[in-house]
Amino acid sequence: MTTVEFFNQDGRITGFSVSGHSGYGEEGGDVVCAAVSTAVTFAEATINDVLGAQAKTKVNEQEARITLKLPASCEEEDAVQAVLTGMMLTLSSLRDDYPDYIEVMEV
Repeated sequence: MTTVEFFNQDGRITGFSVSGHSGYGEEGGDVVCAAVSTAVTFAEATINDVLGAQAKTKVNEQEARITLKLPASCEEEDAVQAVLTGMMLTLSSLRDDYPDYIEVMEV
């Protein structure tokens, strides 16, 4: 199962962590993993490369985990929050469609 955690502090999403493999399909053909990977890649690229938020991204391939943490404040805070909220909604919708393969939580 893929586990997605969104870090929330006083109503502000401060980052996320995604870990595990969904197990929905074979490696290279798993649509749930592909959808999660696309959402993560889109969010990270938009936050860092487009908006310049300089979020810290850490990838641990052995644990199949990626973590993104925002700085204490961002110049483009509203846009960054919109991207993270959109990612949360997208992955929550995926969870609704594939509840045995992905879990989404706010922590």
